[in-house]
Amino acid sequence: MATVTNTIRRPATAAWLSVLSALSFLSVALSVVLIFLYAPRDVAQGEVQRLFYLHLPTAWLSYLSFFIIFVSSIMYLVRRHARWDRLARSAAELGFIFTTLVLLTGSIWGRPIWGTWWTWDARLTTTLVLWFIYLGYFLLRAYVADPERGARYAAVLGIVGFVDIPIIHMSVRWWRTLHPQPIVVRSEGPAMPPEMLVTVIVTLVAFCILHVFLLAVKYRIETTRDEVMELRGALEQHG
Repeated sequence: MATVTNTIRRPATAAWLSVLSALSFLSVALSVVLIFLYAPRDVAQGEVQRLFYLHLPTAWLSYLSFFIIFVSSIMYLVRRHARWDRLARSAAELGFIFTTLVLLTGSIWGRPIWGTWWTWDARLTTTLVLWFIYLGYFLLRAYVADPERGARYAAVLGIVGFVDIPIIHMSVRWWRTLHPQPIVVRSEGPAMPPEMLVTVIVTLVAFCILHVFLLAVKYRIETTRDEVMELRGALEQHG
């Protein structure tokens, strides 16, 4: 019965992944067109300002990924079901990639605007801390021999480490910082022309769709990995 169920579910999952893949490609392609052909050139910053349209979505998805880790870690410690641990592992890998992209795009933007690749600005420093938390999450899992114990330890780190997210978000308000103040979500409205705002919204939606697709693919890989490990353990016991 389980075999029949898996046979039925997997083609359906593959179909949804195909749809998500197509949506991801089309939406990201549209966002690229808007970034380089539709959005006007910034008068003050010039062409380098276009990095903002990539920097903002990657920052948002680095937060979202850790929020998924946070929720999944709580659920894993409460329910102890492997699917929550798989979801946390999957989100962690994506979050690490997006946080790396945040730091890279920020540094590339900072060189011509600030005159330096890096400065110990409050927003930059707290984001770097997030990158190290992600790295520590992987190292913790890698160096704990017992997978179940490693999952518990990682879940605790995923819960505690989430404290850094609101600190990053509020850093530009709490401390004096070189990082620009929010220009999209503001009480007095966005501080940008309509064409730029449309480009920001479309790019953010496109990257969210891409994130859902990558998360689904990664979760499927992690599920297969766990099944292989269980099968290997069963064969070793009976071998």
